[in-house]
Amino acid sequence: MSNWRAEAADPSQAERLRRWRLVLGGGGADGTGHELRGQDAAMDGALTSLYGQGQGKAGKGADGGKRSAGLGASAPAVARWLGDIRTYFPSSVVQVMQRDAIDRLGLSSLLVEPEMLEAVEADVHLVGTLLSLNKVMPETTKETARAVVRKVVEQLEKKLATRTRATLTGALDRSARISRPRHRDIDWDRTIRANLKNYLPEYRTVVPERLIGYGRAAQSVKKDVVLCIDQSGSMAASVVYASVFGAVLASMRAIDTRLVVFDTSVVDLTDQIDDPVDVLFGTQLGGGTDINRALAYCQSEITRPAETVVVLISDLYEGGIRDEMLKRVAAMKASGVQFVTLLALSDEGAPTYDRDHAAALAALGAPAFACTPDLFPKVMAAAIEKRPLPIPDMAEQQ
Repeated sequence: MSNWRAEAADPSQAERLRRWRLVLGGGGADGTGHELRGQDAAMDGALTSLYGQGQGKAGKGADGGKRSAGLGASAPAVARWLGDIRTYFPSSVVQVMQRDAIDRLGLSSLLVEPEMLEAVEADVHLVGTLLSLNKVMPETTKETARAVVRKVVEQLEKKLATRTRATLTGALDRSARISRPRHRDIDWDRTIRANLKNYLPEYRTVVPERLIGYGRAAQSVKKDVVLCIDQSGSMAASVVYASVFGAVLASMRAIDTRLVVFDTSVVDLTDQIDDPVDVLFGTQLGGGTDINRALAYCQSEITRPAETVVVLISDLYEGGIRDEMLKRVAAMKASGVQFVTLLALSDEGAPTYDRDHAAALAALGAPAFACTPDLFPKVMAAAIEKRPLPIPDMAEQQ
């Protein structure tokens, strides 16, 4: 111990000891001999309340004894703790600590109180938790909850909308090329490349037997997109992101977007798609899963299969009829539908999913993979242009 203290005379070593002490949590076994004071002590207290040794959801240690610290089920204590961590830690760390507090200490029930919602740092995961509590949330809390959800949704729209529209507009323009264009609509670069075999060296010119041009995507709907979203509890973050992207797609005149959510029943929320908050509060996180029934409904709504993209967002844990589900996917693809299967639409990478179903879909030419929000516009652009999808390495997502 004396060596540690001697080294602590060096400011850089003292800072190293301070950090280790905060990480290890104190006690006789931490080995640092470093004493925390002032704000450091307060930070340590906030961390101990959440990560103190032996803590669990029941508020007891592993041996049944009382914890030395914790949040208990006291709303005032939790409110103070939320204020403390916002003071001591950056926003990204606060969001992680809030998530851990909900998971480790069972604080979900306190989020139905308006004062709690006003104190928390809002993020996608908090929105998912609020949506799962929607049924038990009192009316006095719902307006506050909607305000929290709207704040997160607006942040996501601001971050994602511009790039999504730009990426998909380019894809729509390219996919709208026509073979008998007007003169002003001819794509000369592609026309020349397509007719190089007709080059006449004696005249030093290319005879364009086939003209390639751009259609006018803005004049009429060119693509139909169906977002089919699994609303089981494990898909909460995906539901949030899908709702935001649904609103962005619906804002584009060249895309006719339909949004369908499902568990063991199917709900078409297309009439609410312009407002992601209404969509989110129209979902019912939790319950079982019947992908076959959901795909049957989506299939019945398809009128132009060759111009339709169906995006299934699900972990593929099917509670319905597996063989029927696969037959529907095969039938849609055979009719010309571009079928995309996303195991998740979130920043967390690949979730737990049904590998047998994923393999079966891949065999049908509909590979299943997790997709981040940043990658989603590129996936949709590839589907619209009927190009190979930019599938990330699944091993890296685990």
